[in-house]
Amino acid sequence: MRFNRILLSATLVVVALVVQVTILGRLQLPGAVPDLILLTVVALSLVYGPTSGALLGFGAGLLADLAPPADHAAGRYALVLCVIGYAAGLARPDNGRFRSAWGPMLTVLAAAVGSILLYVGVGTLVGDIAERHVGLVGLLFTAVLYDLLLAPFTVPFIMALARRAENDPMAVEANGGPSQGADVSSGWLAGGTGLRIGGRRGGLRLSAARGRANRAGRIKGIKGVKSVKKL
Repeated sequence: MRFNRILLSATLVVVALVVQVTILGRLQLPGAVPDLILLTVVALSLVYGPTSGALLGFGAGLLADLAPPADHAAGRYALVLCVIGYAAGLARPDNGRFRSAWGPMLTVLAAAVGSILLYVGVGTLVGDIAERHVGLVGLLFTAVLYDLLLAPFTVPFIMALARRAENDPMAVEANGGPSQGADVSSGWLAGGTGLRIGGRRGGLRLSAARGRANRAGRIKGIKGVKSVKKL
């Protein structure tokens, strides 16, 4: 992994862990907790691929295992996120470009379900089933719901940061470069099409300028007709 990739990934994982522990973990929501660490690993894996995703997932999971107030066996979440990171990296398109928000959203959905099933499965194997009082169905439903609600505000932003740090040509294209296509991470919140809002504004400004020019031309033509009639 390159140095800028390691630095950005470590920073994002630490920030996600701090927000997870200090804010999301204290919301006392029913069922599961919104998993910002999972979303960070998924977003980075969709840019970096399966190998880097597995390494990132293991490191992020290990930090989560050791961070208080962890109440499960150390290494349990590291194993889960290692598998999730690798699987999410496999979902990365060959050209690295998502044409629709459905790709990342379905990946988040699968990651949320897979992480809960793996977490409960590993806990059953090692005899650590502290989440028994919630129930598997309740955990699955709430985990998917919370992660899907949080994903549009985190995943595209993290993917755009990762591509910019990698000096990925798609980051330039998405910001108005020569390519006609744009990746969905640059405009997910604008409707999931990958189109930048700024581009739409530019088109509106161009249309307005053309309208003013046409009106000015019509006014000049009317004035010319009136001058001819006076003559």
